[in-house]
Amino acid sequence: MKIISWDDADHLLNWTKTADALQAGHSLPKASVGDLLLQESDDSLLSRGAWISGLGMALKSVSIFPANVSKSPPLPSIQGGVLLFDATNGSLKAVLDGVLVTKWKTAGDSVLGARLLARPNPKSHLMIGAGTVAHTIIDAYAEIFPSITDFTIWNRSRDKAEKLARTYTERGLRVSVADDLATATSVADIITSATMVTDPILKGEWVKPGTHVDLIGAYRPDMREADDDLMKKSEIFVDSRETTIGHIGEIEIPLQAGIITLDDIKGDFYDLCSGKSARSDDDAITIFKNGGGAHLDLMTSSMIFDSVTGS
Repeated sequence: MKIISWDDADHLLNWTKTADALQAGHSLPKASVGDLLLQESDDSLLSRGAWISGLGMALKSVSIFPANVSKSPPLPSIQGGVLLFDATNGSLKAVLDGVLVTKWKTAGDSVLGARLLARPNPKSHLMIGAGTVAHTIIDAYAEIFPSITDFTIWNRSRDKAEKLARTYTERGLRVSVADDLATATSVADIITSATMVTDPILKGEWVKPGTHVDLIGAYRPDMREADDDLMKKSEIFVDSRETTIGHIGEIEIPLQAGIITLDDIKGDFYDLCSGKSARSDDDAITIFKNGGGAHLDLMTSSMIFDSVTGS
């Protein structure tokens, strides 16, 4: 059994390798998944298990403490670990740093969704939020879409947005900070939202035709980032029907209110990766709900294990 830390693996990975691994994983037999979510106030313990025939099994348990980033010194808001099991004999192959797996899985999930759904050669990307996930999203989009020349960050706290923007401008990217969310939204080709809001922050009236919207933040039944208007006017896709429908407010709240129906969810990764579904035309607004799931953690963990061991 191998223990894989952040320092063991992070420098060996890139976003193209991650997106490719997730896409390849969806050509295998469909995963069996199971979730357990425990909550106390704003804090959560999320445990997710998956089994994919031919790939193996994984169990990830992470704590999600949003207030950690405000502590002195700051702590990660997401912490935990992943158990990776062998496909043939069930032995424990590895224990992986959960923050490492979550980093590469989460942004890899989103950029694979965009690679399959966004219009070719996007020029601009808007990042809503400046928390933990935002620190990797811009890197991921810059690698997967070299056509993007303008990155913009909007955050309720401008100071955090400016601090994040500086980390990227120092690397040579063109990154600016927006003061008005509506204006920034109206000109973006791709929008990523990764916030902890429970009430919608992103309005359909702001989003132009052809935009791809990447929704990450909502992970509980009471959370959503997109308003009813945006959900109604968009073509909706999810990474996994099993881990979003009935579980995440982004999808479930408008479903229960009759704003959308199950038929409005055009596909998940199994459909997108097989070519069974896609955006209808260049003017369509596409929504991709990044809900995560243990099967994605399993695919990512297997890719990390192979990268470290040379398998």
